Amino acid sequence: MLLFLKSSSRTVHQDPDQESVIEINNYRDDDNNDLRCCCCSSTSLTVWSKSLVYGCNGFTVIGSDGSLVYRVDNYSDNPNQILLMDGSGNPIFTICRRKKLRLIDDNWLVYKGEVGKYCDSSSRKPIFCVKKNVNILKTKQSAIAYVYYNNGKASAKGCAYVIEGSYKHRSCKILDGTRQVVAEIKRKQSSTGGVSFGLEVFALVVNAVVDPAFAMAIVLLLDQMFH
Repeated sequence: MLLFLKSSSRTVHQDPDQESVIEINNYRDDDNNDLRCCCCSSTSLTVWSKSLVYGCNGFTVIGSDGSLVYRVDNYSDNPNQILLMDGSGNPIFTICRRKKLRLIDDNWLVYKGEVGKYCDSSSRKPIFCVKKNVNILKTKQSAIAYVYYNNGKASAKGCAYVIEGSYKHRSCKILDGTRQVVAEIKRKQSSTGGVSFGLEVFALVVNAVVDPAFAMAIVLLLDQMFH
């Protein structure tokens, strides 16, 4: 399906894993009814926790028609900075971990497009920030992370979105200020026999009111926080 994969800075003249290319076509959505959330209109994506480029860690995101929608190909072992690309390798978001001010901090900044190696010190302003909800007292809380616009200096009550559920079990919901579900992470089931694909392949259902790329950026952040 793919002969060459283009990164944001260079073309990878390297054949992807041929078995992966064949296998990827098995992950298209044959039964969209199983992936509908409470929205009138939604986009259903299949997220695969694997890069198509040999020797890279990353993600491959497939649309309901089997097309390659998003890619993450980590060429270096730098978990503190991630580049989300479209299917052609064009940069969409740069995700970078904010330098920790305290031991318990786990905050991430998201920039539009591609930012340099040290994006946390960049003069560019992030478009949003995601903070992990650190539950020190181990109380039963549904919120696992908060999404803020810009640099995230507001309190938890002033956040733009709340993420609830369990990423470990691939069962999360992204809710806006009115408690409407705008995106949802689900375990993916086979259209025949109800066989689960496991944790490496799961569904991302996105309401029409938000950008699917934004929802995918949240997936990447949750994977870093709770993997």
